[in-house]
Amino acid sequence: MPAQLLFQPNPPPDPSQLPDSINEYSIKLELNGVISPKELSAIKQFRRAADYIAAAMIFLMGNALVERDITPDDIKPRLLGHWGTCPGLSLVYAHVNRLVAKTGVDALYVVGPGHGAPGILSCLWLENSLGNFYPKYSRDKEGLNALVKAFSSPGGFPSHVNAETPGCIHEGGELGYALGVSFGAVMDKPNLVCVCVVGDGEAETGPTATAWHGYKYIDPAESGAVLPIVHVNGFKISERTIYGTMDDKEMTSLFTGYGYQVRIVKDLEHIDEDLAASMEWALSEIKNIQTAARSGNPIVKPRWPVLILRTPKGWSGPKELRGEWIEGSFKAHQVPLPEAKTNANELEMLQDWLLSYGPRELFGSDGIPNEAILSIIPKEESKRLGMREEAYKSYTPLNVPNWKTFAVEKDSTQSCMKITGELLDAVAQTNPSAFRIFSPDELVSNKLDAVLRHSGRNFQWDIASRAKGGRVIEILSEHTCQGMLQGYTVTGRTGLFPSYEAFLGIVHTMMVQYMKFVKTAQEVPWRQPMGSLNYVETSTWTRQEHNGFSHQNPSFIGAVLNLKPAAARVYLPPDANCFLSTMAHCLRAKTIKQPTPVWLSPEEADLHCIAGASTWKFASTDEGMSPDVVLVGIGVEMTFEVIAAAALLRKEIPALRVRVVNVTDLMILGPFGTHPHALSHEGFESLFTKNKPVIFNYHGYPSELKGLLFGRPNTHRMLIQGYIEEGTTTSPFMMMVLNKTSRYDLATEAIRSAALLNPRVEIDAHKTISHILHLAQKDKDYIMAHGADREGTFDVPKFE
Repeated sequence: MPAQLLFQPNPPPDPSQLPDSINEYSIKLELNGVISPKELSAIKQFRRAADYIAAAMIFLMGNALVERDITPDDIKPRLLGHWGTCPGLSLVYAHVNRLVAKTGVDALYVVGPGHGAPGILSCLWLENSLGNFYPKYSRDKEGLNALVKAFSSPGGFPSHVNAETPGCIHEGGELGYALGVSFGAVMDKPNLVCVCVVGDGEAETGPTATAWHGYKYIDPAESGAVLPIVHVNGFKISERTIYGTMDDKEMTSLFTGYGYQVRIVKDLEHIDEDLAASMEWALSEIKNIQTAARSGNPIVKPRWPVLILRTPKGWSGPKELRGEWIEGSFKAHQVPLPEAKTNANELEMLQDWLLSYGPRELFGSDGIPNEAILSIIPKEESKRLGMREEAYKSYTPLNVPNWKTFAVEKDSTQSCMKITGELLDAVAQTNPSAFRIFSPDELVSNKLDAVLRHSGRNFQWDIASRAKGGRVIEILSEHTCQGMLQGYTVTGRTGLFPSYEAFLGIVHTMMVQYMKFVKTAQEVPWRQPMGSLNYVETSTWTRQEHNGFSHQNPSFIGAVLNLKPAAARVYLPPDANCFLSTMAHCLRAKTIKQPTPVWLSPEEADLHCIAGASTWKFASTDEGMSPDVVLVGIGVEMTFEVIAAAALLRKEIPALRVRVVNVTDLMILGPFGTHPHALSHEGFESLFTKNKPVIFNYHGYPSELKGLLFGRPNTHRMLIQGYIEEGTTTSPFMMMVLNKTSRYDLATEAIRSAALLNPRVEIDAHKTISHILHLAQKDKDYIMAHGADREGTFDVPKFE
């Protein structure tokens, strides 16, 4: 069966087995008198105009107002776009406009069905937001022709909502994230309401399913609100949706169980009256909840409003083609008349369809929308959905305290995360409404709990956390953390996402989608800078010997390395002071837990982090001069093993000359010009020599480093040790041994490499390597016998 078999258009769901008493939980409203006849006419005309333009954008490359019969030459050579969701999106857009104009509410419109870009772009053109940011799309005939021609064509808007779209804070590609983004956007913005349309296809995703709980992390005293609108049009690309097969009782039960008040909007004959009354009701409920909280008497477990909007797929489009239903079926999902350019019947249907909206009534001969349409657009431009400053120029830099205040003594042993927690505690205190931490229930486990000293969690359903202004959002959904962090960041604030290294991969594609948004935003001249979106990898594979193989996976680093260089950075600070310096830098920029040695003083750490890499003279032979081999540590444990190997080599074979280098900014390694931080050819040679062997001990997968180094000269002299998917429940040091990143592996490779260059090393190479391998075997035997590393394994190495 190639696609869904349909027995009727817009098929109703089968009745459920639930009792009719469930209907008592859905909100009933009186529709009479909620909207005046004049206003109703204006709303309908706005919708007709928006739907007309959306359809024209998909099909036409000229004759945008159909001032003459449409010819094949007027049709685009490639028909791209998604029609099916557009009428629903423009319906909601019109009513949000009405609400803004009537009440003055500050609103953002977040579009889950981001592939319905024509439905949004048409509304943006009508309210003149497009003309404001793109003068060529002025609100007249010339601008309309330009928009219609350019859509989904080279140099024009893509078929998905993206950073080029005014008012957009969410990339419209991968589905599932709109709701989480919306909740993040309203945090610490008490007057903002995010109207978020969640498509019934998108609602089938795991990220959306968890994000329904997002309101439980919204304190109405300090934050705004999200008004979710579930758009149930019944179909995905070739099948019915789950929500489309659920009746009103089932939908009411589901969302009542989530904790919402449910209003079902489905009176198609009076849809505008129905939606107008429903949105006014929803806004009044939001105001009641916020007023109670802000008066010091918050409602415990408030039931926020949600609207279930039932309209046909592709509403107002072609009804039938070649014996198959279009409107109210999956056939309306993308292009409902796919052969309009070559088939005379479809061309005639297209013209009839477009003229059914009455474009001559909607637009003057100059292409300007009529007065009725303009009457429902907010008069104050900054209130228009496409011109909200939160969406494009609201970045507030953090006040980051001097990290050196929290620096620790050189040669001590400290936990990077514990020390960084002290800095983050100060950041949270100094920025009480511009900084949050989004964490998957691991803050204490990751030893960042210093943040909780002066703040707390923001879980409003927990009596211990409710209404206390906590800066920490802990929810065991990486997707929701990522979505909230994105919304918080795009709308001007700064956040942090600490997570177990192995599980950041859960948000790999989310992160990539967000970076596409950022990359595009950097190229859009009217978008102002945003704060950085910051991850901290904790509980890395090197210290997941207790949880086992399932918790060992550094692949997220490689995912970041594959991104556009101008938009991504990877830092692997080697000690607590470098970690502090790096964290302060990232929080200002527009990651484990166990105590580890502090190799550098605050001043040394500052210089080292600025450079991105440097020779560590204290661990090198003759301060690194004229080495036989270069040992490079990248990552905390990797650097420790490099230094331990250098100490072992100095003791066992003093004739071998070693230079120890630490790299904290991974991006310096790529060929000059491939990344803004990449070292020049001369700078690279000054660190790694021109022709001596270089052994990298890298925290991630070796192939990632190979990719970075490709293009540098003489890479045949470089050996890369790293995580090679070897692991189990074992000891910390055995994890290094299994992945060939231990001091013994590095030392033996160093001797083999140096023996080719230094005769004094060559003469004793076999004997020394054999002795070191014997030491390694003794450690392995001890671990197998005692179930733990030998005492002193991780003592700070001494250079005799």
